[in-house]
Amino acid sequence: MMNNKKVTREVHKIDAEDKAIGRLATQIVMILRGKNKPEFQPNIDGGGIVEIANIKQAKFTGNKPAQKIYYRHSGYPGGLKRDKMKDVFAKNPAEVLEKAVWNMLPKNKLRSEMIKRLKIT
Repeated sequence: MMNNKKVTREVHKIDAEDKAIGRLATQIVMILRGKNKPEFQPNIDGGGIVEIANIKQAKFTGNKPAQKIYYRHSGYPGGLKRDKMKDVFAKNPAEVLEKAVWNMLPKNKLRSEMIKRLKIT
C-alpha cells in the first residue's frame, strides 16, 4: 500500500508534435493521478511529473479551433467573456492543453497539487 510519505515520482517526457490535444490530455491525466502504477489509490496523490515538449505543433481534429469557445466570468453583471480556441492557442498554446487536463482531473482537493506537476514548454 502507498501513503503520502512513500510516493516516488518519475518524470515522464512526452512530445506533443502531431498529437491530438484530447488524447494527449488523457495520457497526462493517467500519469498525474498515478493510475499507471499497480499500487494506485484514488485518495492518494501518487502520480508522476509530466513534461510536455513541442506543444505548438499539436494538432486539432475537426473544426475545433474556429468553433470551440472558452467562457469566463468577471463576477459583475454582463461580465461574461468568450474566447475562441484559435485565439487562446495563438496567445499561449500551453493554456489549451492545461485547460483540457484541468477539466479531466477529479474535482477534489488533490487537483491543484496534481496540476502543479504538469510542465509545458
